[in-house]
Amino acid sequence: MRLCAFAVLLALLAVAGATPAQSPPAARPKTENLILVTLDGMRWQDVFTGADNRMMNKEQGGVADVRLLRQRFWRGEPDARRELLMPFLWQVIGKDGQLFGDPERNARAVVTNGKKFSYPGYSEMLCGKADERIASNDKFPNPNVNVLEFLAGKPAFHGRVAAFSGWDVHPFILNRERSGLFIEAAFEPVTVARSKERLADLQALLEQLPRYWEGFAFDVATFQRAREYFVCKQPRVIYLALGETDEWGHGRRYDCYLEMAHAADAMVRELWQLAQASDQYRGKTSLLITCDHGRGRSEKDWTDHGEKIEGAEEVWMAVLGPDTPPLGVRRDVAATQAMVAATVALLLGEDFRSAVPDAAPPLPGACAGH
Repeated sequence: MRLCAFAVLLALLAVAGATPAQSPPAARPKTENLILVTLDGMRWQDVFTGADNRMMNKEQGGVADVRLLRQRFWRGEPDARRELLMPFLWQVIGKDGQLFGDPERNARAVVTNGKKFSYPGYSEMLCGKADERIASNDKFPNPNVNVLEFLAGKPAFHGRVAAFSGWDVHPFILNRERSGLFIEAAFEPVTVARSKERLADLQALLEQLPRYWEGFAFDVATFQRAREYFVCKQPRVIYLALGETDEWGHGRRYDCYLEMAHAADAMVRELWQLAQASDQYRGKTSLLITCDHGRGRSEKDWTDHGEKIEGAEEVWMAVLGPDTPPLGVRRDVAATQAMVAATVALLLGEDFRSAVPDAAPPLPGACAGH
């Protein structure tokens, strides 16, 4: 009886050994921290081909000094123009990361909310899906869970997620009351600095700049408070929402629009360089840059966006970090704005769709192995 039982046991073991082994789980990403940046209303055309000659004039672009603007941002070749406009994006991300959204390479990226303006766009981007209930820029709490809130609910990220925006609607988009996220927006007081003197300087910067737009502060003030927080608190996730590109676009000031796109690129470079100088961040940080909507394609309607503006549904994304293969400008790949949320989570080793099953999947290939 013992010999029979032993034979049966050997047979069972043999059968088990013949069963195909399950695939090993995907390796956990190297990314431990993430910087998310949005450039409100930044057109893919200017990102991928640089300054647009059709608007480099007074009539269509409201340009104050045409000669100076052309000297600064015009070159004959698109590749030279785009690098001149956004040198960090093209010298670093374009070589070591990935860019989505170039229709010329069959890689169109679009919003799915159909509204083509800010609140619906930011909600789709951060919550992973479009919501028909969000049909205005009114200040009401977003009913959808966003990816920053999702991450902040994890023990490893609790108290280490922060958002900064020049627009006073962002606290509602991120539902500050429900999510408990650290958010400073528009003209809200600066609360974090390395010293009382530095805090006073940052507050003075915010107050001494003109309130040129209602409910929106200049990007330099938003960036400086975000930069200070980044240095002082060393968050694992920081979101910086810059918006002057959209404001100057609506004002038909193509010169100021280009200047702020160039300035935003420099701000992102500075954050990235700060990260590379820190043991906490170096080699363990990913960067994702995108926009909330596009703009019109022609020289007449480039200032606008919304349901009736053709082309305003077209957006773009740029990703850089230790888990992103250096594929440069992506070809033959479709993307949607809704993919940003799951991509942010995936790069940090988390599954946003476990909490929001109907959220869009991550950007294809933005994270190695996925």
